[in-house]
Amino acid sequence: MTPSFRIAAIALAAATVSFGAVAQDFPGSKNVTIVVPFSAGGPTDRVARDLAEAMRKPLGGATVVIENVAGAGSTIGSAKVARAPADGYTLLLNHIGMSTMPSLYRKLPFNVLNDFEFLGIVNDVPMTVIGRPTLEANNFGELRTWINKEKEKVNIGHSGLGSAGHLCGLMFQSALNVQMTTVPYKGAAPAITDLMGGTIDLMCDQTTNTSSQIEAKKVKAYGVTTLEKLKAPALKDLATLDSSGLKGFNVTVWHGLYAPKGTPADVLAKLNTALKAAVKDPDFIKKQEGLGAVVVADNRVEPAEHKKFVAKEIESWGKVIKAAGQFAD
Repeated sequence: MTPSFRIAAIALAAATVSFGAVAQDFPGSKNVTIVVPFSAGGPTDRVARDLAEAMRKPLGGATVVIENVAGAGSTIGSAKVARAPADGYTLLLNHIGMSTMPSLYRKLPFNVLNDFEFLGIVNDVPMTVIGRPTLEANNFGELRTWINKEKEKVNIGHSGLGSAGHLCGLMFQSALNVQMTTVPYKGAAPAITDLMGGTIDLMCDQTTNTSSQIEAKKVKAYGVTTLEKLKAPALKDLATLDSSGLKGFNVTVWHGLYAPKGTPADVLAKLNTALKAAVKDPDFIKKQEGLGAVVVADNRVEPAEHKKFVAKEIESWGKVIKAAGQFAD
């Protein structure tokens, strides 16, 4: 063995031992950062902060911090994680947007299925169809009749291109076979404010954003987007859209956890184990139920099933988005 080859071999062996030690000790004393590709205070941010606390203990008491990197329909924050060092210290919590970005954005700077490691689905957040308080329709049957009469005169608001509300609205229009006038906002809060004030007619948004307004009767509620009725006090009397005539209508805003592609298998295993512990944590479940969310209790918490699920969602939402013809550069 030549001196130069011997030096290279020793260096490689040392690096392998060092890398193994890092993976074995993960996360050690370093902080784990969960990037939320939306503004602080929003529904995904709230899920992430609850999850961070629930994962802290199973990660050996490590500090898990939240970093909000908002903009461009979650693509900026997602791209940051895709480019981050593949060491497990930078993660991404994103929602249904992971399955819609491939169709919505013509110049996406990453590949959802190829540039991330899938760690598991966290929860499902139901959605509600709500209307302005002065709307003449008092139930879904009356709403459907009114929409069929008014058609494009109906204004349906959403919190931005690619948002959950935008996607649900597209699905709702497709199910009704009606083209409404869509009104984009910079966030759910201003959209709901305008809805309560009568500026727009309808919205489809997450229970995390609508439950309090429904309970206070500041808006009219016409149905939930799940196949089964919800148990939350403010929503338990709402019929499902499926049972009201839109057979098979089922839209939920799921959240999933991701790491950069190439993160070591040992590190991924530790992160997935921590996630599994978190979704069984009674405090985490209680907090999520308080937001109207349902913590995952199926095999989508497994990385392979998570990826398979997202792949199917990409295909399903791709058809809806292409039919609507609404894209972003």
